[in-house]
Amino acid sequence: MASALSAVAGWLVEPIEPGEVFEHTRPVPGERAVVAVMGLGAGCGATVVARALGAEFAARDQGGACVVTAAASRGAVALGLPAAGRLARSLTGVPGISTRACGRLCLADCSDKAALAGTVLYRAPLVFDIEESHEAPIAAALADSVVLVAAPRVEPALAAVMAESLGRIGTEPVTVLNRASGVDSRWVGRAGYVLPDSRVGAQLAVAGREPRGGFGRSISALADAVGGAR
Repeated sequence: MASALSAVAGWLVEPIEPGEVFEHTRPVPGERAVVAVMGLGAGCGATVVARALGAEFAARDQGGACVVTAAASRGAVALGLPAAGRLARSLTGVPGISTRACGRLCLADCSDKAALAGTVLYRAPLVFDIEESHEAPIAAALADSVVLVAAPRVEPALAAVMAESLGRIGTEPVTVLNRASGVDSRWVGRAGYVLPDSRVGAQLAVAGREPRGGFGRSISALADAVGGAR
């Protein structure tokens, strides 16, 4: 327990002061979903979950595409579908935002999360793939749902501490156990959703396409819970 709390110390966040994120940037009922996905450690698969959710949202959205944040330095991306290409081009002229189409996704590199949320809000669903701890409080304040991604090796107490910390800023996070290969007694009652280990599913998600099989069904259920209406 002491080791887990020590590991999470760098992730703990304080409530944002009034004025740091304007209330009008928060989603309201009827607008496209804004979801923040955060990993509880390196290699937990947060990017896979973020893109899988994005692809699922895109498939359900009338526009056929979803914006997912991604660093511009990442390697080659899959060919984008027409809807994602149109969405990427529509954001080209926005200052500080760099976009690329990838499958159903518009990958966006933008340091100002509030500006990105305000720009995308009425155009498409938005998924923040949070890679740096200092981005966590802003993303949690902007999102109407937060997903914490853990791997089996992660201590469950770490997820509980992070959920409590981020819950002080926005809505209570949903904890997901990723790459599960069987029943893990440590996570019973601790994870709201369990995603099976699926190499093919992960490859499809990274390419901006909806994963299939058990992984795809679990992602669909998670999307139902965090705002992706069919």
